[in-house]
Amino acid sequence: MPSLFKRKVEEEAVDETPAEESFGAAVRPRGHTPSKRELGKVTPKRQDTTRRRVAEPPANTKEARQRQREKAKQDRIERREGMMNGDDRYLLARDKGPERALVRDLVDRRLTIGTWFFGGALLVLVGSSRAMPQLIQVVSNLLWALLAAATLIDSLLIAREIKREVKARFPKTEQRMGSLYLYGAMRGLTFRRLRMPKPRVKIGTKV
Repeated sequence: MPSLFKRKVEEEAVDETPAEESFGAAVRPRGHTPSKRELGKVTPKRQDTTRRRVAEPPANTKEARQRQREKAKQDRIERREGMMNGDDRYLLARDKGPERALVRDLVDRRLTIGTWFFGGALLVLVGSSRAMPQLIQVVSNLLWALLAAATLIDSLLIAREIKREVKARFPKTEQRMGSLYLYGAMRGLTFRRLRMPKPRVKIGTKV
């Protein structure tokens, strides 16, 4: 009799467990999605997923020197690009400042005779040699005089425009006007493709 009673109690306990599980499942809505915690999954911490990779130290002296050379090369490329784009952080002292940026734009927006000065001087040098006929020598000397006069007049016009625009836009500037005139004249003598920083405006653009 005791064994029969014990067996009956165990059967009733086993029958009650599925009933409790089915009751818990019945309470959940039909579209319920189990969470990661219910499934036994642990979400990693944010600091673990966003942890930055630390560069491994160089294995030897040779690798360390190679990394230094690569870093120096990248720095040179970055400085050159910044200088070409007119970034004040990378410009030379002679190119820094809003006044000089304005001078560059004033020169770059116009066709300057000075850009052909050195090319014309080379032709004059060849044409004025004694090996050339007398007529070519005379023409070369006249061409040299005209080129020099045109370059001088063009530089004076650039200087006048620089003075007008700088005084209008930067009335309290501490820049010396003579230095700005010379800066604009030297840029006007340089070929457009060789100018540094590179031109920001096209020819004919209003500044």
